Amino acid sequence: MADRETASGGTHRPLFLTAGDLAERLQGFLTDYLQGKSDATIGTYRRSLNEFERYHGARLGSGAHARFGFREDDVTAYKRYLMEERELSQVSVSTYLTALRRLCEYLVARGDLAENPARAVKGNRRPGQHTRGVLAQEDVERLLDLIPQATIIGLRDRALVSLMIYGGLAEIELVRSDRGDLDHTLMGAFLRVQGKGRQSKDQQVPLDPLALDPLVTYLQKREDTSPEAPLFVSHGHRSDGTRLNTRSIRSRINGYLREAKLKRPGISPHSLTHTAALIWLNDGMDLEEVRRRMRHGTLETTMISFRKQGLLKRPSSEGDTSA
Repeated sequence: MADRETASGGTHRPLFLTAGDLAERLQGFLTDYLQGKSDATIGTYRRSLNEFERYHGARLGSGAHARFGFREDDVTAYKRYLMEERELSQVSVSTYLTALRRLCEYLVARGDLAENPARAVKGNRRPGQHTRGVLAQEDVERLLDLIPQATIIGLRDRALVSLMIYGGLAEIELVRSDRGDLDHTLMGAFLRVQGKGRQSKDQQVPLDPLALDPLVTYLQKREDTSPEAPLFVSHGHRSDGTRLNTRSIRSRINGYLREAKLKRPGISPHSLTHTAALIWLNDGMDLEEVRRRMRHGTLETTMISFRKQGLLKRPSSEGDTSA
């Protein structure tokens, strides 16, 4: 492949690595280039570069034009993938790009690259507040109205969306849940969940009827009743009965958001989870209870949603309330 001109006016020869070559470079970077760094620092780089390794590998079989060549355009495309397809937070995008930038420094030191192609591709600034948007009440109604209820897939998707909007559940919590984690008690219905970064299902999420009823309807249509069965499964011909993964959930919800014409910058599947806090606050729920339901570590995190309360409107018959 011909050399490509860089913004500086010089040429930057592409570097195409096989999966094995990249794995070797990554090992050298972690053990040699980061020698003397703490285990925590090395672990952060390793986890960040896992995403790049998957991205690189997915493009090996996509033809020469799509392979990652360690050019500035390739790094920019990777950043766009992190933002638009993976829908990562600004902080995560910056962390992943920093890791790639340091890896490229190592490749320059090895003589694999003449210059660092990631140096000019900046990460995103750390946000001062949540950048995830929220849905207004009419948006919620429009989204739920277009999800079909005549098929098992539609019932499943409606249950997913309802648990996120009315239960405050995150994608990873739904993916990790089994049928046996749903518990009906005298105090109401609860779902035991294992959140991001947690090692066990050590949290209970209360489910109000708007969150619970679509889930019960969906589960009643399922043939598998074992407590160990996944709470949400695929219903495709080849994958029927297998546990649904986060990528599939994200893809399904993004499709509905686009169909409802709600997809815009700041609105993602995770926005549904943030919307739950606003619904509860506008219904007059105590702030501390909202914090517990959202599994927030501090009230300040919950207050970010509270400050956005005006984005959801109460019915006019309920009158105005003040915070």
